[in-house]
Parts: sequence; C-alpha cells; structure tokens
Amino acid sequence: MRILVTGATGFAGGHLAEALLAGGNVELFGVSRRAQWPVEWQHLAGRVSLRACDVGDGTRVESVLREVQPQHIYHLAGYAHAGRSFKEADASWTGNLSVTRTLYDAILRWGGRPRILYVGSGLIYGDPETPDQAYDERSLLRPASPYAASKAAADLVSHQYTQAQGLDIVRARPFNHVGPRQSADYAVANFARQLAAIERGRQPPLLETGNLSSRRDLTDVRDMVRAYVLLMGRGRPGEAYNIGTGQANSMQTMLERLLALSTVHVEVRQRAELVRPADAAAVRADAGKLRRETGWTPTFTLDQTLADTLAYWRSLDRNSQ
Repeated sequence: MRILVTGATGFAGGHLAEALLAGGNVELFGVSRRAQWPVEWQHLAGRVSLRACDVGDGTRVESVLREVQPQHIYHLAGYAHAGRSFKEADASWTGNLSVTRTLYDAILRWGGRPRILYVGSGLIYGDPETPDQAYDERSLLRPASPYAASKAAADLVSHQYTQAQGLDIVRARPFNHVGPRQSADYAVANFARQLAAIERGRQPPLLETGNLSSRRDLTDVRDMVRAYVLLMGRGRPGEAYNIGTGQANSMQTMLERLLALSTVHVEVRQRAELVRPADAAAVRADAGKLRRETGWTPTFTLDQTLADTLAYWRSLDRNSQ
C-alpha cells in the first residue's frame, strides 16, 4: 500500500506515521514545506520518504502525486491555531480552505483514484445550545473562530468534491487531541512544559494559564490516529465522522490532575492576554457513528495521557541540561 500523509511532520502527522508503520506492509510518504523532521520525530527519518512540498502550490502537489502514485492520502496539513486565528484570519483561510481545494484539484489533474481522509475539526460546531448537548454529525455548524470557520468550509468543500467530482473522500471531525510531543502552544502541553521546568528549577514556582473554565472533549492522539486508520479502511465516501470520547473536562481539571502528578507546589495565575476572544464554553462529541461503523473506542485513559505528556516534557528538560 502506497500512502501519502500531508502535514506528516506535525503532532498528529508524526503519530499517524508511527501507527501506519506499525501496521506493516506500507510504503509511506510524507510532505512538509522543508522536508525536515523536527527533533521529536527524527526516528522517522529513513522510514518515511519525506518530500518538500507546500500543499498550496498546485503544480508541486501534482508533481508529488505523479511521483508517489498514492493509493491512500491522509490530508492533515493546514493552519492549526484556533486562538491565533483571530489575528491571522487570512493565514487560517489559506491554510485550511485554499490548501484543501488545491490538493483536490491536483488529484483531479493527476487522474489517480486514491482514497482520501480529510481531517477537519470538531470546533466547526461552535458552542452547544444546552450545557449537556453532545454534537453528532447532523448538528448545525456554528464556528466561533476564523480557524473553525475555515475548517468548516474545507469540510463542506470535501463533500462537494465527492458529490460533483467523484473523489473518494471520507471526512474526519476530530475533537481536541492531546498527548506526548504536542506543541506547548496548546494548553495541556503548556501546563506540562511549565511543570517540568519548575521541577528542574528552570522556572519559578508560578504557572501561568489562560481560561480554565472551558470544557473540552480530550482524546489521546494515539487513539485519534487509530480512528483515522479505521476510517480510511471502513468510512463511507462523502460521510463525516466525529472522533471523541464523549466526555468534557475543564482545563481546571486537567491542570489539577497534572499538579497531582508533579513533585512541586506551584502558584497558578491567569494571564488576560492568554484568554481567547471567543472560547467555546463546552465542546463534547457524539462519536456513536464512528463506533458503530468502525468499532473504534478509546484505549488510553486521560490519566495515562497526562502522565505520558508530563513524562515527555520532563525528558526534554533533562536532555537540555
């Protein structure tokens, strides 16, 4: 099986590459702008054939497709920062909607018939109408940020290219995913990074946060990419599938559980500039469709995910000494 992963050097992309390689009998190709593995994914060099490619460059994308001749394409590349998108709206729209259209148009020009998994976002649903509401795939899309709006548009254009152009596209709608090797731009990873630095005496015992009241459906990234693989094999063309645990936890709870794993006492202080202009109060997935059609269920407990995330940042801090 010849497989191409866009955004292969990112957080989910690296974990997906590991999962695909563990499955065996694949020729794995990835694309990224600079064709360089970051430090946390260096062990994939030599196992994944990485190509330099800006997915917004249709000519280059078509060239890679003709060279690789992929049978499966996992489309993970895109703009990934929901909070930052309020200041970078153009980059968000280009990185999510325009890049996705460019990929599909390049596939049509190439003329191959790959199966494609478009990886979107559960944030396309916005705020729930009631506190206990869980979103299913029929829920109204009410995106609250430029990031979420651009992901919603790319999700819809994926459906349109399936219906009008005949591409074989399955749409994944992952809710928040966390775990080892995630960038400290994201809340849970940032908490773990600060705790590891405090434990090693590299930061005063003060942990700074944004809004801790928001509640998120958090899935371990290793469970998330396993859902991607299952959807590639069993998802129906043109259909959308939520991926999430169905349980919403507050950032306050996440921080308290990480603090319980730590060896130090810290002061927690909220910084106004870290609070997003619009932050959905509660986001929870109804992933019943995914479970029924693929058999997927999470295997990592939240406590295990948090422990592994903190262990990862501790290992980085030790290695930097």
